[in-house]
Amino acid sequence: MDSQWTQFLAGGLTAGSVYALVALGYSIIFNASRVINFAQGEFVMIGGMSAVSLVATGVPMPIAVAGAVVIASIVGLLLEKLAVERAPRADVVTLIIITIGASIFLRGLAQLVWDKAIHPLPPFSGDQPIAVLGATIVPQSLWVLGAMVVIVAALSWFFGRTLLGKAMLATSHNRLAAQLVGIDVAKVLFASFGLAAALGAIAGVLIAPITFTSYDVGVMLGLKGFAAAILGGLGSFAGAIVGGLVLGLLESLSAGYVSSAYKDVVAFLIMLVVLFFRPRGILGALQSVRV
Repeated sequence: MDSQWTQFLAGGLTAGSVYALVALGYSIIFNASRVINFAQGEFVMIGGMSAVSLVATGVPMPIAVAGAVVIASIVGLLLEKLAVERAPRADVVTLIIITIGASIFLRGLAQLVWDKAIHPLPPFSGDQPIAVLGATIVPQSLWVLGAMVVIVAALSWFFGRTLLGKAMLATSHNRLAAQLVGIDVAKVLFASFGLAAALGAIAGVLIAPITFTSYDVGVMLGLKGFAAAILGGLGSFAGAIVGGLVLGLLESLSAGYVSSAYKDVVAFLIMLVVLFFRPRGILGALQSVRV
């Protein structure tokens, strides 16, 4: 296999795994409320910045990572409790505007809590590159890919084996029917924000040692995660994963074979094309046939 192709493949899968985690957060909240949470990218930022701060105070990396996920989850729960829950009769557009406002607020708050500088996070297991089929891969990329596999397996177990997970699935399929059988959809939405925030924080912590982090890092990662969710089919968990990986690969290949100047344009170009020709996404259309 061509070493250059392997290099692009590794980079694309690494970035794609991060996009997939962000896209999963979008899909979880969309399924619970039909709302697109544009503050999802800020959970990525809070996770990365919180981990940097905790490590700087001498906290061991595993505890710092867990602490960052907990902090972001609490912020997500507070967002739902203090903003979304306060507008029970608001339409979808109003709720989306609320999440946009929350995103701006969290980004401004981050500047006060931290600063505007770019911060590095130490790699989880060193930064000595690993040679794979002629390409060099940093160990952190393996952490990203491994964590993605573990999270997908954990989410499959959660949605298939736990009462809360099944309640979330039931709400996603038919909110009214879920209410009629006794499911508290308000609690489902509350838990959805916490879970989505945790996924975003994990993405932020995993990618920070590679790309570093700052108060505004969530803007682009949030938008690319949204593009991945649209590509795979908004509301589809499998689609979020596929969309994230496909987007990461296309972005990496276009940067390598065309120009890195257009790397960030690819996500939004793909999103526009998908919305125009296949608005339900890669897997979303399949779901509509099944229903």
